[in-house]
Amino acid sequence: MRIAIIGNGISGITAARTIRKRSNADIVVISAETDYFFSRTALMYVYMGHLRFEDTQPYEPWFWEKNRIELLRNWVDRVDFANKSIQFATGKMAYDKLILATGSKSNRFGWPGQDLRRVSGLYSYQDLEKMESYSHDLRHAVIVGGGLIGIEMAEMFRSRGIGVTFLVREAGYWDMVLPPEESAMVGRHIREHGIDLRLNAELREIVDDGQGRACAVITNSGERIDCQYVGLTAGVSPNVDFLREAGLEIGKGILVNEFLETNIPDVYAVGDCAQLREPRPGRKPIEAVWYTGRMMGEAVAWTITGRRTAYDPGIWFNSAKFLDIEYQVYGEVPVKLADGQAALYWEHPDGKRSIRLVYEQAGGAVIGFNLMGVRFRHEVCDRWIRTKTPVEEVLQNLGAANFDPEFYGQFESELVKDYNSRTGKRVELKKRRGMRN
Repeated sequence: MRIAIIGNGISGITAARTIRKRSNADIVVISAETDYFFSRTALMYVYMGHLRFEDTQPYEPWFWEKNRIELLRNWVDRVDFANKSIQFATGKMAYDKLILATGSKSNRFGWPGQDLRRVSGLYSYQDLEKMESYSHDLRHAVIVGGGLIGIEMAEMFRSRGIGVTFLVREAGYWDMVLPPEESAMVGRHIREHGIDLRLNAELREIVDDGQGRACAVITNSGERIDCQYVGLTAGVSPNVDFLREAGLEIGKGILVNEFLETNIPDVYAVGDCAQLREPRPGRKPIEAVWYTGRMMGEAVAWTITGRRTAYDPGIWFNSAKFLDIEYQVYGEVPVKLADGQAALYWEHPDGKRSIRLVYEQAGGAVIGFNLMGVRFRHEVCDRWIRTKTPVEEVLQNLGAANFDPEFYGQFESELVKDYNSRTGKRVELKKRRGMRN
């Protein structure tokens, strides 16, 4: 049996490795992006000089041959699902089962000038190459879109002393995801790092210098901002355009059931390109997150190798870094609390660290954690949410969640004190060895 995988990101490679552990099938991974799998989230550190590109590759080049995983560097023109064939410009390949792990692409919303040179997103290795090729004489960049990719690009440019204007159309940075206090914290931090953060600002046009290169942007207010590079980071969308009109059912992404099966027999989709027909309650049908991609890759591999396994995303988790403020979220942390929900929020006087607990008013079960500049253990938070642990029991045992009490300060007592002050309760934090505040 030949299993073909289109895409060599975390989803496709996890599927390949898991299949190899469970079967002797022929496996071929197809990608036009790079020769080898690399950590996409580490691309920024290559630009910043912290890593070489080869350092982002988790496996040595010999790993693939040793594990009998064929890597094919090629561009897929189309897939002939009826005849189980993948078409390239120079030929074709037959398959028995196909896993589509084609990832995402940076959003472009038809802005005038968006196809000029010196304009790019930050998703692929080729995007990194574009940034590098234009950076030698770059004095100022404009970044459009206030998500996680935008802040990464801003940090990359600032690491080289390049000026940055950051256009965010919302009233607060990432305020459709972060509660108001955390959004304000990150906004302050961005400006403290010398980045010109413009809220309620949108891109209207990218200006051509007359030689096919970006030289300025025009905002929705009519302001012209001169620059030598424009970063388009207003989110990503599934990379599925080449699969349309081929009989595959596609919404925003490739539609799959809980077993990651498409409407076509022996064809599966995983990772950023997959759209669940019936997502779990409280979850989105498309989740372009590293850890969900890995879990999808594992689940589809088990199904293909004979043990039919539904994809279970578990409890929501994500992590990121806003310049030098680390961010973790576990479970449900809405921007605006729903009826029956309550939140306990503590912020350090330095304005760069905070802890938020979200819980149900009836019964007090904790449903979410939001952490800025403070680390909690994933397995502990996950267990508390999964077992519906009451907020007061969580507060008493917060020391168990602290990531590293030897090297990181702890602020649990402040959170408990705040809770007691607000509620009139007398919750006491259980002391743990090595604990300090």
